[in-house]
Amino acid sequence: MSPFQGLRGNRLNYVALIGVVMPAMISLGYNQGLLGGVLTMDWFQEQFPQIDVNDALPAERHRKSTLQGTVVALYAAGGLLGALACIGIGDTIGRRRTIRIATVIHMIGAFLGASSFNLAQLVASRVILGLGCGGQLATVPIWQSEISPAKKRGAHVGMTGVFIGLGLTLALLMDLGMSFVDRSVSWRLPLALPIVLCIPILMLTSRLPESPRWLVQRGQFSEAREVIARFRHTSPDTEVVEKEIQDVLASLAIAGEGSFARVFQMGHQRVLHRASLAVGGLVLLQLTGINCITFYSTTLFQTHLHLNPLTSRILGAGFQLSGTVGGVVCAFTIDGFGRRFLMLLSAIANTVCMILVAGLSSPPTNAASNAAVAFMFIFHFSVNVGFGGIPFLYASEVAPLSLRTTITGISSAIWWGLSVLIALVTPIAFNAIEWKYFIIFAALNAGIIPVIYYIFPETAGLTLEDVDEVFITSSGVFDSVRVAKRMKQTSGKARAQENTEAEKGKGRAPMACESE
Repeated sequence: MSPFQGLRGNRLNYVALIGVVMPAMISLGYNQGLLGGVLTMDWFQEQFPQIDVNDALPAERHRKSTLQGTVVALYAAGGLLGALACIGIGDTIGRRRTIRIATVIHMIGAFLGASSFNLAQLVASRVILGLGCGGQLATVPIWQSEISPAKKRGAHVGMTGVFIGLGLTLALLMDLGMSFVDRSVSWRLPLALPIVLCIPILMLTSRLPESPRWLVQRGQFSEAREVIARFRHTSPDTEVVEKEIQDVLASLAIAGEGSFARVFQMGHQRVLHRASLAVGGLVLLQLTGINCITFYSTTLFQTHLHLNPLTSRILGAGFQLSGTVGGVVCAFTIDGFGRRFLMLLSAIANTVCMILVAGLSSPPTNAASNAAVAFMFIFHFSVNVGFGGIPFLYASEVAPLSLRTTITGISSAIWWGLSVLIALVTPIAFNAIEWKYFIIFAALNAGIIPVIYYIFPETAGLTLEDVDEVFITSSGVFDSVRVAKRMKQTSGKARAQENTEAEKGKGRAPMACESE
């Protein structure tokens, strides 16, 4: 059998995107949004009365609600540990092997959850499930960014937000559908579904290529040339392939050996600056308030806007779907408009929406509730246009090659850690200050605008090696924005010449058995 199933060029990229990135990110979103609905199912409450808050006596309600929140948050805690584990594993065994290990752990966690008969097993399953998802989230976007051409990298990795949104929507639709089933399968089947989603990941990562940048880093130049040639639909001996190899080597030579301590040093590569941007993008994603509303969307509609339970579940599913639509808009515009423009536009729209939701919820009338729901939908759409997948992409772009898995692992771990905090704090905050909680996120989104404008350089249209050059030639934190603009203009001219060479290279070593 020919390597990589005989696929080349765009087809190879699309198989990687649809066969690996899509199921991995759908599983992530699905697991993130599922348990909130499962907790309200009668058969689940009967199996785990220790976390059944509905029938609890007043004296037990606080203890049971705290335990319930802990069980929900353990998934994110496991994700944090999984992301941190990738720091030491990703550069040693490669991107594909790391993805496969994380996927197997993910499947074990899903199996344990679906087969749980006591609370201890459910708790263990949540941690293990999080470990697997954390490893996937820390590695899959890196692999995708390193195999994608610069002009399509944003669209490919930006689809992460779309797929996570689809997973969240699927979770709420599954909750809605299975709520009408009167037996234990109503919650066991939903918890087992991620096993099915993980199967294509295991099958395809054994046949799809390793990251060419990791291969160069490990000294496997022949295989790296073959992989680059396959993805660029040319032959391994063309100038385009050789230039890409030499660019990676130059980047490695400048960066030197990667170590955890170097993340906290500046140096000529401005590593600390770049690590701060990688972490900062994911922190800004959490500060938008999206996870606060995503985790508890159905509860917000029912408890705080006083809508009936069925309507709240249906709106919850529609709410997640609006985010998916926003992710699609992001994927089709990210390489044209750039990362900075979409994040700035999103932060402005988010601020306006949060102010309006707060005002319409204090206190809500029927008309005000309907308007608040509409602006919550617009908010979710807006967040996914600018922040759904971009922070994960941005973290993999700004990190130097020798420290890419380390920095993205730290970034993902902090994102997971904030998810734990928000999952635990949000119910308390809504009970204490109600609609004023939205004002906090309005202020945070307003603060995001100048941070993006003055500090985050544009990376759209630049190769990962060009991004290295942006920081090497920057004189300070605020200078990188200017340097990136200049670099993009220079890179655009060079890219046109490379594309001409690639077209010539296609005809130099044709393979009769292969087609694009």
